[in-house]
Amino acid sequence: MPYKLRACSEKKSLAQFFCKDKNEYMDDHQFRQLLNRFGFSWSGYRKVRKGVKKRIKRHMNDLGCQNISAYLMELDESDEVRKKCELLLTVSISRFFRDREFWQSLEKKILPDLINKNLEKINVWSAGCACGDEVYSFKIVWDCLKNSVGHLPKLEVIATDMNPDYLDIARAGIYSSSSLKEVTKEFQTTYFKKKKGKNLFEINALLKKDVIWKIHHLLSDPPGSKFDIIFLRNNVLTYYEDLLKKKAFRKILDSLAPFGFLIIGSHESLPFEARELTEIAPSPFVFRKRAE
Repeated sequence: MPYKLRACSEKKSLAQFFCKDKNEYMDDHQFRQLLNRFGFSWSGYRKVRKGVKKRIKRHMNDLGCQNISAYLMELDESDEVRKKCELLLTVSISRFFRDREFWQSLEKKILPDLINKNLEKINVWSAGCACGDEVYSFKIVWDCLKNSVGHLPKLEVIATDMNPDYLDIARAGIYSSSSLKEVTKEFQTTYFKKKKGKNLFEINALLKKDVIWKIHHLLSDPPGSKFDIIFLRNNVLTYYEDLLKKKAFRKILDSLAPFGFLIIGSHESLPFEARELTEIAPSPFVFRKRAE
């Protein structure tokens, strides 16, 4: 019998597929079982689990799985199902200029420091870029500096995420008004175009220049080396369990250039004491790598 039908040989109501309480189709213990299969952290998902569990519910229903045990069996037997499940577990919660204090630090300190080093090119990696809000926020700051400073080094931004659907959104550069709530009216006018008849805004095409979008898993080797800036905000340090978090972080840290900057989320912390990093005041989530 095909795997999609194995756990569902007869029609049953959707409520029967899950827990007895029709509003609780997968309890937290079962959800933790699922997270453990991928090395994801319960504490990271605790506040976002409702929406994620709904996506998993739909996937279970599509496969005809009556319960979490049948679903876990499908994950063990089908690489395709496992990959789909992992993508459904990815979380994208972002907006333009999230954590405004950091963006001010980027404009006033981080980028000027790099520019003053007279580098031929500045290499940036947005690791776990989701739908691109962070990347385009960076490009807006860069464009503002270009207008005020004049000549700037060449720029290359590599933006990666494991979810191809997120990358498609990022490439298109079309966002809802809720994503722009931290964007000033001046920036909205300069860098966005409102779509007719819709509450959507399209990014200015000039901001798409010098950006390379790539599918990439943060547990894999980095997509390059000697990055001058690495954005590692609100992804691996939040959603992965400690062992995988440390493994991924070591690889990422090794790809940071000497004197390069590492930026993590405002509510995140480093998974281990990295002696090669120095915290940059006043932002508690910006670090600089010492010389080798």
